[in-house]
Amino acid sequence: MMLRIAVPNKGALSAASGQLLSDAGYLARREGSELVIADVENDIEFFFLRPRDIAVYVGSGRLDLGITGRDLLLDSSAAAEELVPLGYGFATFRYASPEGTLADITELAGKRIATSFPALVRADLAGRGVTPGDIVTLDGAVETAVRLGVADAVADVVETGRTLKAAGLELLGEPVLRSEAIVIAKRGADLSPSHERLLRRIQGVLVARRYVMMDYDVPTAVLDKACEITPGYESPTISPLQREDWVAVRAMVLRAEVNRMMDDLWELGARGILVSGIQACRL
Repeated sequence: MMLRIAVPNKGALSAASGQLLSDAGYLARREGSELVIADVENDIEFFFLRPRDIAVYVGSGRLDLGITGRDLLLDSSAAAEELVPLGYGFATFRYASPEGTLADITELAGKRIATSFPALVRADLAGRGVTPGDIVTLDGAVETAVRLGVADAVADVVETGRTLKAAGLELLGEPVLRSEAIVIAKRGADLSPSHERLLRRIQGVLVARRYVMMDYDVPTAVLDKACEITPGYESPTISPLQREDWVAVRAMVLRAEVNRMMDDLWELGARGILVSGIQACRL
């Protein structure tokens, strides 16, 4: 039986999820209207669904795995669990109220709160011992709820906070949740070899995005110091050069640290320093 995977069909997670799966070697979505794609070569089917519905399908066991947001999983109350964070689709879940009206989340007691994530809000406030006056469930654009008089405060996913500020609202307290795209499975489900293969491919792409391959030539007299700068993922590869007392070094290094490492290696005496991308890997 083909592995059945749920993928966001639109919104902030859609394009990035499609690119991730494409980089992992799976058949990419060709048309925006496609609902199902069968990747026969990899024995897998992709179902393109509303991000909010994905946890429900996966939690029910109708689909094997899914990609959705952590916030959507927690709000769904579905019997699904997070397997792998994917490193994109970052956002925070925050409360906001009209400027100068509230100083702390505990002051939401007795207030009407507009949100698209009612289950998440109920669970969070219950954990704080706060009883709201009402939770007003809206399907998006909650920042207008206070201005239109249906709520006293809002709770929503926030990236920059500019939209809330433009509506005359200010963030209240610390983030309730830090969300990102995640891979989910039915809670407690046994993962088959097919599941594991897909997860290995995804993990390989995620690692490849964080690392690059660095090659350089360095005098043997300073090789130990060079290897301290570029220790590699496990250990650097060292090869002799025709030039006497020089060696070639190859190591995986964090992409974010590349330029500092190149500067340090150059000052140490390394030359021919090259950096190349990694498309995918298995480590």
